[in-house]
This record gives sequence, C-alpha cells and structure tokens, in this order.
Amino acid sequence: MFNTEIYRQRRSTLKSKVEKGIILLLGNDEVGMSYEANVYRFRQDSSFLYYTGIDAPSLAFVIDIDEDKEILFGNEATIDDIVWTGPTEALHVKAAKAGITEVKPYKEIESLLKDAVAKNRTVHFLPPYRGEHILKLHTWLGITPAEVAKNVSEKLIKSIVSMRSYKQPDEIMEMEKAVDISTKMHQLFLSSIRQEISELEIAGQIEGLAISLGGSIAYPVILTTNGETLHINPRNVLMKDGQLVLCDAGAETAMHYAGDITRTRPVSSMFSSVQKDMYNLILKIQLATIAACKPNVPFRDVHALAGEMLLEGLKGFGIVKGDVQEALVHNAHTLFFQCGLGHMIGLDVHDMENLGEEYVGYSDDIKRNMAFGWKSLRLAKPLERGFTLTVEPGIYFIPTLIDLWKSQNKLSDFINYTELEKFRNFGGIRIEDNILITEDAPYILGHTIAQKTVDEIEALA
Repeated sequence: MFNTEIYRQRRSTLKSKVEKGIILLLGNDEVGMSYEANVYRFRQDSSFLYYTGIDAPSLAFVIDIDEDKEILFGNEATIDDIVWTGPTEALHVKAAKAGITEVKPYKEIESLLKDAVAKNRTVHFLPPYRGEHILKLHTWLGITPAEVAKNVSEKLIKSIVSMRSYKQPDEIMEMEKAVDISTKMHQLFLSSIRQEISELEIAGQIEGLAISLGGSIAYPVILTTNGETLHINPRNVLMKDGQLVLCDAGAETAMHYAGDITRTRPVSSMFSSVQKDMYNLILKIQLATIAACKPNVPFRDVHALAGEMLLEGLKGFGIVKGDVQEALVHNAHTLFFQCGLGHMIGLDVHDMENLGEEYVGYSDDIKRNMAFGWKSLRLAKPLERGFTLTVEPGIYFIPTLIDLWKSQNKLSDFINYTELEKFRNFGGIRIEDNILITEDAPYILGHTIAQKTVDEIEALA
C-alpha cells in the first residue's frame, strides 16, 4: 500500500467531485477455477484499490458523502479460514492503513443500501464487469440485471477518470517497477529464441520470471510466429528459421501496476534483408510517434502520423503507390495497421477500460471514428502531463484480409496487390514501450529498455 494520507486525499477529492449521495465501490470476489475452493489468482478491482489500497477478496466500500461516513464492509477470518490459509492481517488493521475507521460485517451493506433506496437517495456505482457484481446490485438496489447498465453513475465514472488519468509520483515509481520486470521478461525472450523451441516453452519461462520477481503477468502473454494475429495465445508450435516471432508481455507488480512491452525478433540469428528493412521502418515510426507525444497533442493525430509514415515506407517496398496523403484519407493504411497506436496504462493494462473508453480515451470534442482500423483506437483525445500510455506501432500482413480487399479491388489506386502478394506470409512486427507525458519530451518508463534495434537484437543471438 501507499502512504495512508494518499488514500485519504484521493477519497476527499472524489467526494468533492461527486458532491452528494452514496458512492459504492465493489471489491472483487475469488472465482472458482474448476470448483469453489480451487480458485484463480485473486485480482482486486482497480478503482477499489485506488481509493482503499486493500487487496483482499469479498469486500465493499461505501462513502456516504451527505453524512460524511466511510464504511468498509467485510468479514474477519474465522478459525476455519485460518486453518485453511493461515493467519492473516485483521480487516480493521487493513482498514486503518487506508485511513478507514469504520468496519462492518459484509451482510450489513444490504440494509444500508436498501434504506438509501427507500429514501430516494442517489447511489453511485461503476459499470460492473463481473456477474456476481450485477447480482449484488440487483439484490441491494432492487434493479433487474438488465437495468444495471442503465443505472451506472456517469458522474462517478467521470470523477474517477479525472483522477486516475494523472499518475502521481508514487504511482510512477510503481509503474517503473512493472516496466523493469517487463524488460527482464523481454530480455529473456530475446535471448532464448531458437529453432525447434515451442512458443509455449518460452511463454512459460517469461511468465514464471514475472512471478519469481514478486508480481505476475498483467495480461495473458502473446508470443507467436504468427505476429499478424493481434491477440493469439502461445501454442505448442515449434519455431523455424526464417520466421519472425513477436512477444507482447508485461508484468504486474504486487500493487497491481502494469507494464506492457512488445518486441519482435527473427528465429534465425540474423534478420533477412527484407525483414530488417521492414523492422527498421516500424522502429522509425515508433521513435517518431514517441517524440510526437507532448501535452495538448491529440493522440489521434499521433496515430495518423504512424499511418502516414507506414504508407510512405511501404512505397519503398512497392506495396503502396500514389499520393500518400490521399491514401491516408482513404484509410489505405488500415490494410496493414488495423489496431490503435496505443492506450492508457496504469492499474489496468488498458487503464480504466471497464469505465468506458468514451470517458477514458475520448472527449466532448473528439469522438470515436467507427471506420475499420480506427474504431479500435482506445486513446484519441489530447495528451496531458501525467498521462501514462503505450506507443506500439506495427505492421500486420493478414492473408484473409488481403484476400478480401483484393477480391473487392479495394483502394487499388493506392495498393499494388501484385507486389503485396509477396508479403502475404510475412507475419507481423510490433514494437512497444510505455511512456509518461511530461512538460518537455516524453519519458520512456523503466530504468532500462529491452533491446530494440536490429544490431542490439542480432547481438543477442
């Protein structure tokens, strides 16, 4: 946990933003993997963590703004619990570390909330992403599961986004820990790749490294020789010389702050000539787009810069033709770059995504573009000092997508399908780092950065 005063101040600020009513923050429960007692690794809700710091299951927290009360609801461990898991810190001790003085049994939250509803008091709650949360809200607030989504508090969402978007110094230190562990994971990946080793074997090693260094993985590891597939699980597939292998992996610290890094390298000790040229194009784009991330610059424009540079670079391969600016306007780049350039990162790897991307990544002035290749851009609004985000340009030659566009003769004024056919089995390349927006140049998080130039990667072989 951070210092007690940090949590007190966060809650004080939240109360001033929401102004009136009751704020309900639901902690997560343990979830059975194959039966009730065989549970998945517990992960606390991030907003619950942000305002309480308490990393334990089966809790709920109420802030009664009107009556100036803060109550943690949960149950102390029974002797049966202690026999099963060993002694744990008492709940009232955990609460005291967060500056919370009132602790009540979990069952009492139902009567408190039902009383509030009976008095027509406003109960602010966040969009639930777990089924058990929906059922609890149904029971406590008297709304059907189908109505829960319509009753979430926009004011609470906007208030939390307005706080969590700006990382405090203690948070940045924690994120640097996450990135440092993530860097070690990628250094292991980069130095371990060889012919006839499986994707699963390397993925297991780097996941184990994250756990051994005191944290866990921030999301399921992506490690594949099919880098053109944006989110794919490692498989029991042996790597072959001539292939590129892409690894997207990040660590989560014990306090649940995330890192998110991607590196790509050849299975062979050296890049082929074409692989090297394509890799250097993506690296050039990444360095340029990182440099462009400054306060007041819409990230949508940085994403567009990546698309423009990609099209310009692909002209050199003979894949793209015609006027680059016109090709960009017609979204020709989306055949090769289907995802967003980056996203916010913090307590969640896609920070606050459960609160709604329209609140986190967009604004009243910048709305989501629903066109293919743009709709997955999670962050578009102007950058601000204190934002932390990923920058991850890539190129993805997806055979099914190529065939679809080719069958439609789509944007043939800008795409040379004959030349593109030579790259249909090329795969994909992505290079990703995590940055902090400052008043001056963007700061790449982490005390060391995993190797990413061609020379650095080939030197590891």
